[in-house]
Amino acid sequence: MNCYCGQGAAFADCCEPYIRGIRQAPTAEALMRSRYSAFCCGEADYLLASLHPSKRVSESRESLEQSFTETQWCSLRVLSCRSGEAGQTVGEVEFVAFYQNGMEVGQLHERSRFVCDSNQWLYCDGDILPPLKLGRNDECWCGSGRKLKKCHPD
Repeated sequence: MNCYCGQGAAFADCCEPYIRGIRQAPTAEALMRSRYSAFCCGEADYLLASLHPSKRVSESRESLEQSFTETQWCSLRVLSCRSGEAGQTVGEVEFVAFYQNGMEVGQLHERSRFVCDSNQWLYCDGDILPPLKLGRNDECWCGSGRKLKKCHPD
C-alpha cells in the first residue's frame, strides 16, 4: 500500500516507522507528512506525542478521535519547506491537505512551524492560509493523479 503522504513509497517504508516509534522523523517535512498519515489512519497517540508539549493541553484525544470519524483525508501537497533539515532546530512547512467531510470537499492550507528538541521534531503551531484555487489542468484534489477537469470537473 502506498503511503498516505503521497511520497510514492510503501506506507511500511515511509511514515509507518515514525508512527510506530521505530524511527524518529529526520526532518520537519518528514514529521509533517507522518502527522498527515497519522490523521489518515487514526493514530491519536502519535499525533499527541509529536505535538510540542506546550500545545498538548489544548488538543484532546476525544477531539482527535471525533475528527477521525468525520473527516476523510484525500491527498497532501507540500508546497514549500524552510529550514527543518537534520541538524537544524526550527523549520516551516507549507502544505495543503484535501479532505471530505460528508459531501463537502475542503482543504487545509497551512504554514506549520516545527522545533527539534533532543533530536525529535515536534509540531508547534501553524498559520491557516486561504484555500488554493485549482485550475482545470491541475492535479485533482482527490489524489487520483488525473487532471481536475478529467476527474472532478465541477
